[in-house]
Amino acid sequence: MAMERYNPKQAETRWQRIWEERRIYETDTNSPDPKYYVLEMFPYPSGRIHMGHVRNYALGDVVARYKRARGFNVLHPMGWDAFGMPAENAAMQNKVHPRDWTYANIDAMRKQLKSMGLSLDWSREFATCDVEYYTQQQALFLDFLEAGLIFRRNSKVNWDPVDMTVLANEQVIDGRGWRSGALVEQRDLTQWFFRISDFAEELDEALDGLDGWPEKVRTMQRNWIGKSRGIEIDFPLVAPLSDIDTVTCFSTRPDTMHGASFIAISPDHPLSLALEPGHAELAAFNADCRRIGTSEEALEKAEKRGFDTGLKVSHPTEDRELPVWVGNFVLMGYGTGAVFGCPAHDQRDLDFARKYGLPVRNAFFMVGDDSPIVAEALVPAKSEKVSYVDHFAGLTEATGQEAIDRTISWFEDRNLGKAITRYRLRDWGLSRQRYWGAPIPVIHCDDCGVVPVPVADLPVRLPDDVTLDKPGNPLDHHPTWSHVACPRCGKDARRETDTMDTFVDSSWYFARFTAPRHDRPTDPAVASAWLPVDQYIGGIEHAILHLLYSRFFTRAMRQTGHVDLKEPFRGLFTQGMVVHETYRADRDGKGEWIPPADVVVEEADGVRTARHAKTGESLVIGSIEKMSKSKKNVVDPDDIIDSYGADTARFFMLSDSPPDRDVIWTEAGVEGAHRFVQRIWRVLGEASAELKAVTPAAGGSGVALAVSRSAHKTVKAVGEDIERLAFNKAVARLYELLNTLAAPLADVAAGKADPELKAACRQAADMVVLLIAPMMPHLAEECWKMLGNDGMVATTGWPDYDPGLVTDEQVTMPVQINGKKRGDLTIDRNADQAAVEAAVLALDVVRAATGGNPPRKLIIVPQRIVNVVI
Repeated sequence: MAMERYNPKQAETRWQRIWEERRIYETDTNSPDPKYYVLEMFPYPSGRIHMGHVRNYALGDVVARYKRARGFNVLHPMGWDAFGMPAENAAMQNKVHPRDWTYANIDAMRKQLKSMGLSLDWSREFATCDVEYYTQQQALFLDFLEAGLIFRRNSKVNWDPVDMTVLANEQVIDGRGWRSGALVEQRDLTQWFFRISDFAEELDEALDGLDGWPEKVRTMQRNWIGKSRGIEIDFPLVAPLSDIDTVTCFSTRPDTMHGASFIAISPDHPLSLALEPGHAELAAFNADCRRIGTSEEALEKAEKRGFDTGLKVSHPTEDRELPVWVGNFVLMGYGTGAVFGCPAHDQRDLDFARKYGLPVRNAFFMVGDDSPIVAEALVPAKSEKVSYVDHFAGLTEATGQEAIDRTISWFEDRNLGKAITRYRLRDWGLSRQRYWGAPIPVIHCDDCGVVPVPVADLPVRLPDDVTLDKPGNPLDHHPTWSHVACPRCGKDARRETDTMDTFVDSSWYFARFTAPRHDRPTDPAVASAWLPVDQYIGGIEHAILHLLYSRFFTRAMRQTGHVDLKEPFRGLFTQGMVVHETYRADRDGKGEWIPPADVVVEEADGVRTARHAKTGESLVIGSIEKMSKSKKNVVDPDDIIDSYGADTARFFMLSDSPPDRDVIWTEAGVEGAHRFVQRIWRVLGEASAELKAVTPAAGGSGVALAVSRSAHKTVKAVGEDIERLAFNKAVARLYELLNTLAAPLADVAAGKADPELKAACRQAADMVVLLIAPMMPHLAEECWKMLGNDGMVATTGWPDYDPGLVTDEQVTMPVQINGKKRGDLTIDRNADQAAVEAAVLALDVVRAATGGNPPRKLIIVPQRIVNVVI
């Protein structure tokens, strides 16, 4: 009997309703089962999910469903990273309140995510803009403040003079504000900071213990923390200026001191600032430098520029003088704000020296003594051995690290320098001059100073009636919100109008999920029981700041009694992006981008062409790139789910490539996944009438045994693949298993199978359904019901495999002759020593080598290898 096609639209909405009504995925904190916490990085509510969301949450859902089936008590929650500037921008553009825009987007995206059939505990849902959430965040702030983990000081910031707000480094583009386009200024503002730098050493060392993290992420974090051992060396000014008589430089390569040819100081170095009042040209240069931005990345990308101050310093170990330049590439916030330039052995210094005609002096024989470098600066690795020009500090030949250590000791012994370990990691500035963020819970009193808001007075709520059409912080413009009585003296005082960086919101949400309705930030016992997150999944773009801040927050929460652990995430997985071809109107490279939904791609004789589906216009097929609105190469998840079903979308995301690599979205790939969905339905469905009344059992011989071996091996392998997050390999095994079962199941459907084969096929069919369940949960429920099983797949355990059925009956052993492989022997796994010896000696390659004579020795490692010694 021909099967009707599987209708995902009907099946998926029905099962999603059943799961929700029966609260299948709500987590019981009191369950005695072992815990497993799987979490995907929560989304920003932009209003629509994209295919990257589909991939991210499909990966996590497979893990969550699999672990439940293996008997774990799984926590798999969902929330929204909902504060931030985009909501304020949208509010201004659409004349709507940021709150209304945000919650409308959340409603839309929640509906989309639910259509994917994700096994999420929606009872724990929250948004970071919920008053209940940021109330607890304010409580955390107060605890951190009391513990000395938060402080306030003046700092350099990027200031947009039009929008009148601080900009993050990422919001400064070519020296201009990303929104206003105004030239950015660097200003000294009083800001709130987390003391993350106090944890730099601990954060760095603990990376060694994060075995469940990708090495590339750990490397990125190490580089960001930037631990470096070096030395501070004093360079005396030849002509002291006012009360400044020395320039102190920090260096990690003091062994190159012979190559020093200039000193470069930051535009904000005290010496530079002291020169500004009497030097208009220098003041203008410094002002221009301050527009670049405050990050090392911004300075690295900027053109290297300098200004000769005319001052000179004495070389600390040689009878010569070095000129002092102001350099736009020197960051005041790192080291001492001054470096000695060594052009022969630093590419940046070499570029600078060439530009301004400064000398190039070499410290290594392998380059040549005092000869100009024509190509690139020589920068030997710390493990590389080099010969030094002048035996400085007793150096003749040494590796870089040996030379560094010896040079540091040499300087310290002579009181010319001081060894020091520095970190690139700076304290985390959390102040933002915007409305849509968590208010900082402090009050400023003229008499009492900075006063924390009493915990009993929390929350400090955002006002609803704000004006967003004026430059600057909307909270500063509110007529009454900032006016408040001082909690200590009762006099008129002012609320802090800065709000918290949105990175704060996402640095502890994983802990809040463990007890989202608790009246304190965490229930410490519950949080410590669930944490750390066993499997955290998200994009590589969050590999540095979000993860680093979360690691700091966990330590800070431990110090203040909210959790009892240091690391928040035991396992981390960074998935690749979803990419797609781009299409453009063929108009000399200037045609508009065309979305895939409006494109028809055809192939003839191996040549692919594209045309506009509506106009027939010829289109240019461009490169494969990350899906983006600008290139219009975006596929709408709703369209895919409406056309093919959520299971097809999920299965394609899991099958096309390893999950840590980019997946290329193609219509052909999606159609292939959909055909497999329909094939499972058809192959199992056609045999279901014959299988319903059959008791599952493993086959003992013939085709029945082959069916059982294939099914049991696949159960073992798919479980191992999911444990390793090798989802594409698991998918490949499911294809292989269905190919193996197709003919036997067809015989069952046609009434040609004996009872043993029926029993084996019934067991294999059940296994297929349970194996596809983490990936295609709706189809699995339909097939489970079709086969006459009780209950739901969602509450059924992972299938067991028989160890005897996953072991091959035969083994293949390499055969060596005098230690070199000459052939293979395939023999029964349980063959005894005599049988193996006889089979080896009967091999043509052995007989030819021995001439038919007995070998001197025959060494057999059972089931592994044979060595014939002649």
